[in-house]
Parts: sequence; C-alpha cells; structure tokens
Amino acid sequence: MTSSDGVADLVKSWAAAEERNDAGLVERLLADDFCGVGPAGFVLTRERWLTRFANGLVNRSFTVEEPQIRGYGSAAVVIGALAQQTSWQGGDNSGRFRVTLVAVRPGDRWLLANVHIGPLQAPAGAPASA
Repeated sequence: MTSSDGVADLVKSWAAAEERNDAGLVERLLADDFCGVGPAGFVLTRERWLTRFANGLVNRSFTVEEPQIRGYGSAAVVIGALAQQTSWQGGDNSGRFRVTLVAVRPGDRWLLANVHIGPLQAPAGAPASA
C-alpha cells in the first residue's frame, strides 16, 4: 500500500464515520492534537469536534469528492470538495464546500490532524456553478 492509498483509505473512513454520526469511530481517526475549522470559520479542538453529534449535528450524507492527495513523507495534504446533507440543531447546513485535510502518520497508521471546511468558489474569471 502506498502512502496515498493509506491516506485515501483514511479520508473514506472519516467521511463514512461522519455520515453515520459515529463519534466513536471519528475519535479513532483523529490525531490527539486535531483541530477542525468549520464552514462558518469556527475553530474546534478535538474534544469539541467529537461532541458535535451530541450537541445537535446530524449528517444524512457526507462525501469527499475528487480528493487530490499530496504526500510529504509522514504527512499528507488532501484537497477536495465536500458534499453534505447536514443539519445543526434543526437548521439546514447542507451544501458543497472546499475541504482541506492534513493527515499525519506518527506511528503505523494515518490520522487526521486538521480539517478545514470553507466556501467552494469558481476560479477567477469562471462562471459560478449552481
């Protein structure tokens, strides 16, 4: 298995765990010093990221599309699009977003050290997509 295969597997496992609202599985995929940035710019520690489900986050669909993986030895950066059907405390937060993931391999397996979810925009000069 190449490092990009291992990172691709991590991304798939993380997206599946998020889609199932499985905080226990998500917890096993995050580095101890994980930090996540949500689509509205909020920053969450590992502990706060894991309590989102108990506090009102419900994912109905959660997919990382077209992940592009760049390996750097025991670290990798993944850039893709996140398509989610999600609600937070009853309000709809569904949409498509740009997602950047930082994966690290401190031992024998890949873990997520950072997730950054932000707006998905067309390149400069390109028409905006629907």
